[in-house]
Amino acid sequence: MEPKIIEKLFASFTELEGAITKARQTFNSRDSVPEGVVRRLESYDTILAKQRTLAVALCEAIASKDWDEVTRHVTLINSLSAMIRDDAKAILTAISTNEDGLTDDETSNFC
Repeated sequence: MEPKIIEKLFASFTELEGAITKARQTFNSRDSVPEGVVRRLESYDTILAKQRTLAVALCEAIASKDWDEVTRHVTLINSLSAMIRDDAKAILTAISTNEDGLTDDETSNFC
């Protein structure tokens, strides 16, 4: 893998972190935010930290040319990103279609 791809991967983590921060700020500016939504956003921080750890391990696997581990780490990182994306979409959809806020099911912790 080219170093530029790895640089983009780490840059994408920074972008994701910024998006999480903006989402948190948006929710904090609302009158009431269900506790479940707050917990879900906090879980994103945990997932992002795990992705960064996996990315470091990915670099080590690349350096040692352990291609099975490279594939495994790429799959894990992508899956964690998809989990955040899908959960964030669910939150936004629930908020946009439910003027009263999120239901109990929608505020439960995803991760």
